[in-house]
Amino acid sequence: MITTGLLHELREFDTPLLANTIGYISATPAEEYYLSGDIQSVTPPLGPTVGIAFTAEVDSSTPGGMGETDLYWEQLEAMHQCSLPIIWVVKAVGSRPEHECMIGDGMAKTLYSVGCVGLVSDSRVRDVPGLITTPFAAYCRGRAVHHGALRFRATNRPVDIGGVTIRPGDVIHANQDGVIRIPPDCVTRLPAFAVKNRAFEHEAHMFLRRTDRTPAEKRAHVLALIQQYGFNGAGISSSSRRD
Repeated sequence: MITTGLLHELREFDTPLLANTIGYISATPAEEYYLSGDIQSVTPPLGPTVGIAFTAEVDSSTPGGMGETDLYWEQLEAMHQCSLPIIWVVKAVGSRPEHECMIGDGMAKTLYSVGCVGLVSDSRVRDVPGLITTPFAAYCRGRAVHHGALRFRATNRPVDIGGVTIRPGDVIHANQDGVIRIPPDCVTRLPAFAVKNRAFEHEAHMFLRRTDRTPAEKRAHVLALIQQYGFNGAGISSSSRRD
């Protein structure tokens, strides 16, 4: 069960550490939970950011026509009724992808007021200083100075962002390194294993940087640490890990 307490626990970890930990305790392939590198933080002081996904498809770039925002206001009402921190996950569907701009600081303030703490989108944003002071985190393809009429095409259905399918209710975790979708099969176990993995990585990294040990000794030591910290039986094979 996803609770506010669980999401607050997850916020105590950086996103790469959680991505590594997922590799030990979930059967989900990595390509199904980490978003592509073009989805980056434009508000790095605000991370880590964690919440459950509310999804939408929005056209902010197609020329002509009028705005269509009824679905937006309906989704805001649904967010207002939700007791958990929310991340708004928005797929850009306009005809001019390089001109997509999903929010500015006005929309950010409105979203924040109903419990939404951040945006993940394959579009862009503007008014970044205002986002930071709201505070409202944004993970996207960068900045744009303006947008066209906002047309909301769909809400509350799976969307593909950064090569990963995100479904309503998925737990999203993000920081200045990028964005992940935490697989449902490991989300409640993740904080406890992340504590162990943080300790494992600290100990392993101290040994890996030594100049008086051979690569073979380092490999053997890390494998022994994996067993010591109990990751061998936790899920995924240690051979899939690279750091």
